[in-house]
Amino acid sequence: MCGIFAIFSPDGQPIEPQPHLGSKHSLRELAYRQSGKQRHRGPDDTGVAVIDAKGVALVHERLSVIGVETGHQPLYSQDGQVVLIANGEIYNYLELAAEIANQRPNYKPKSDSNVIIELYEQHGVDLLQKITGMFSFVLYDQRKGQVLVARDPFGIIPLYMGQDAKGNIWFASEMKCLVEFCKQLKIFPPGHFAAGSVQELEPRRYFNPNWLLDTPTQPVQFNGLREKLESAVRSHLQCDVPFGALLSGGVDSSLIAAIATRIMRERDPAYKLRTFSVGMHGSPDFKHARMVAQHIGSEHTEVAFAVDDCLDGVRDLIYHLESYDIATVRCSLPMFYLARYVKSTGIKMILSGEGADEIFGGYLYFHNAPNYEEFHREMVTRCEQLHVSDILRANKVTMSKGLELRVPFLDTSLVNYVMNIRPQDKIPGPLNEFEGKRSKRIEKFILRSAFANDYLPDAVLWRQKEQFSDGVGYDLIDALPQFVARHVSDAQITEAAKRFPINPPKTKEAYYYRTIFEEQYPGEAAALTVEKWAPRLDWGCPEDPSGRAQSAHEKNYGKC
Repeated sequence: MCGIFAIFSPDGQPIEPQPHLGSKHSLRELAYRQSGKQRHRGPDDTGVAVIDAKGVALVHERLSVIGVETGHQPLYSQDGQVVLIANGEIYNYLELAAEIANQRPNYKPKSDSNVIIELYEQHGVDLLQKITGMFSFVLYDQRKGQVLVARDPFGIIPLYMGQDAKGNIWFASEMKCLVEFCKQLKIFPPGHFAAGSVQELEPRRYFNPNWLLDTPTQPVQFNGLREKLESAVRSHLQCDVPFGALLSGGVDSSLIAAIATRIMRERDPAYKLRTFSVGMHGSPDFKHARMVAQHIGSEHTEVAFAVDDCLDGVRDLIYHLESYDIATVRCSLPMFYLARYVKSTGIKMILSGEGADEIFGGYLYFHNAPNYEEFHREMVTRCEQLHVSDILRANKVTMSKGLELRVPFLDTSLVNYVMNIRPQDKIPGPLNEFEGKRSKRIEKFILRSAFANDYLPDAVLWRQKEQFSDGVGYDLIDALPQFVARHVSDAQITEAAKRFPINPPKTKEAYYYRTIFEEQYPGEAAALTVEKWAPRLDWGCPEDPSGRAQSAHEKNYGKC
């Protein structure tokens, strides 16, 4: 993963210097300066391409993971007329490169992103139907004076789009690069592209699976599910630098670590995956992560923190997170603490289990789903909101330390497979009157069942969902209300809707986060990029995002 930044003049004219910066900045100086605000995403290298006569600047902040020696960006076509900056990983690039080599003898891509240029020259925007991976990219075709911008189907890789007062169009991996200049600002949506002249750059959807609109009817096949997840993990192991895996002791991250270990031992029977868990002393996650580490024979490290260690970082976290959502901030605090440690060990890429709860219906409030159709619709909603919740957190927190996080559960082929499984096979909970056939079973039942063959200890495979902020130790979540009460008065909460008419905070914790966010990202446009993560109130769920607040927590839902 990396960071990308671009500015385009709508009329093809040079962009005027910016005197308000204290001195007149050229376009190159302006682009380098603004992209520098996300340089933590790419600590290894910065590449700049400027076409002054066209008012075009492209900047790439590089974290070298694949093609370490050859993958400097921007990348260019053979004739130098197509320029590309890309962020992420194209997991099927080897297969695509082989196809390209059939037409261009001796073709060797400089990095996994290189195939985007060749596919563009052959297929135009249809290249998006050929690549799989996590990505956002900006491509400029000088011959046509046209731009192509795209983002992966689930928004694993962030991308923002803005427009300044002079009509120039800006793109960046992080909002902090744009907010100073762009009063018009929005998230570039996942599964969308924008193509054409600068004046025509409106996002359009390219990812349109049937499950977005239709309730699926395909029964689960455990062998097929297991093979799909194993294939997804295999594709995500392409890496030219040291890597490891986050291990919370929950079923999702544990399965990813177990599968990765099996795959790597095909090459080296003595291989030991490096795994990391974070928590307070005595946390539930530590206990279960140790079980997994012993079971798979990983080289395991526990990173322990005290409450104050996490609270110290709230302001820095919100700056990197670019969100004030309570659930997102809470879950990010321990990961923010862990990411620095993992990077200090020399690891550049880390595997994680994000995405499983969305595609398998794993959150505890899903036990309250009133029927199959509503259950499926809520999974679709959660998938479409990943880019403003769990995936936003996972990407920005790890990339704040220059650490690439990969999420095999969000492999496009796997997601399409799982989301096409009928909801009655996935829905958790007790017997229910709406049909009389609902099993008394744990959430993510089909995922657990597909791997009930010595992949994990039973105590982990059938462990109930703990949201990350809960599993690292309940004391952290319990301490937050007391911490924010020292910063927010009762009177401020009473007037909260007047001060913050957009998404007004309802609690002191929400108010505190919102105040910090406003200081760092002022303006309505920035505030509107944040969406609230909360259980379904209309299903009778409490608003508190903690899993402990849900009625299903610690109930006896098992294997049946």
